[in-house]
Parts: sequence; C-alpha cells; structure tokens
Amino acid sequence: MKKLVLYFILFLFAFSVKVKAQFENYADSVVQLYGVVMSADSLQGLPAVSVVVKGRNQGTISNDQGVFSIVVLKGDQIEFTSVGYKPKLVTIPKNLDGNQQSIIQLMVRDTVYLAATIIKKYPTRQEFARDFANVKVPDDQEEIARQNMSAANRAALMSVYPMSGREATNYYFKQNERKYYSAGQLPPQNIFNPLAWAEFIKAWKRGDFKSK
Repeated sequence: MKKLVLYFILFLFAFSVKVKAQFENYADSVVQLYGVVMSADSLQGLPAVSVVVKGRNQGTISNDQGVFSIVVLKGDQIEFTSVGYKPKLVTIPKNLDGNQQSIIQLMVRDTVYLAATIIKKYPTRQEFARDFANVKVPDDQEEIARQNMSAANRAALMSVYPMSGREATNYYFKQNERKYYSAGQLPPQNIFNPLAWAEFIKAWKRGDFKSK
C-alpha cells in the first residue's frame, strides 16, 4: 500500500513538472507585438490597416495615428493590408529574446493603371440632344422600393407565399369574432347597413361596375 502511495506521489510530481514546463514554454513563445504603420512616401500614420495573423482567426486594425498592438506567437506570420497599398508580410523570429517586439511598418502605394479612355464628341448638336433626351435613367433605391411595395406586387406576393404565424392567428381570431358576434341569432345583413350603401354608391360613381 505504501508503495502505491509513493508511486502515485511520484506520478503527480512528474505530471506537475511536465505541465509547468509546457506552460513555461508556451508563456515564453507569447509575444506582445506593437508599433505603427506609416506610408512609405509621406511617413504619415495610416489608419484602419488590417493586422492579421496568417493561419489563425486573429487580428486587429491600426488606430487613427496608425498605432496597433496585438498578441502573437514566435514564428507567426503577420500580414499588413490596406486599400491602395501593397500587402506586407512580416515573420516573428522564433529565437526572439524576450516577449515584446516593436515594429515600424512602411506601406508602399499600389499603383493601378487603367486602360486609356478616348472621349469623342457628337458630330452634331441635334444628335446629342436626341440621345440625351432618349437616355434611360436607372431607378434609384427609393423608386425601386416604391415599386416593390406597390399594391399589385403585394397582392401577387400574398397569392404565392403562405401566411405567417401571426397572420394565420389573426385570421383565425377574426373568423371566430364574426362567428360568435351573431351566435344564437341571424347574421347581420349588409343590405341594412348605411355604411355599406355609402361604399356601394361611391363605387358606382367611380364606375367600378362598368363592363370592361
């Protein structure tokens, strides 16, 4: 029994030593990377530069002055990207002394060459006026939304898509309301309803009953 206890104590000691060594190795590999990202031509701080650790879902962005700070591991590859600048890849040395690293990263502008555009004038003023008057201006977002919410489109969508849970519940409650309103008596007739007669007269004046 004493031997088992001794073996168990030795096992716990060895396990604790191994865990402590692994923790120390991991703690030694953690690096606090901080610095500033600047433009190579003007040496001005670049805001909103993406600082991403390749291979891991980890990253940050630089502030308004181009300053950034991120926790990485030794041996990681850090990619700096920004719109209008060439991406830059930096590797953290595996044999880095200490757990802090400062960097000043310069970003080079990415020049984009567009194809040449030749502008030609119209032969005559009359042709320009004709084409300008017949050009079709695309609808803006407000006009597209107005067309999508028209009565015809809403009616077509209602005929295709089923009712939602709320609409089905409201319809069920309204049916029960009409049913229980006239329970034990004859249901009301709209022929004696003056409001129904008023709607009928308005529809007749509008010509809703004319044959088409």
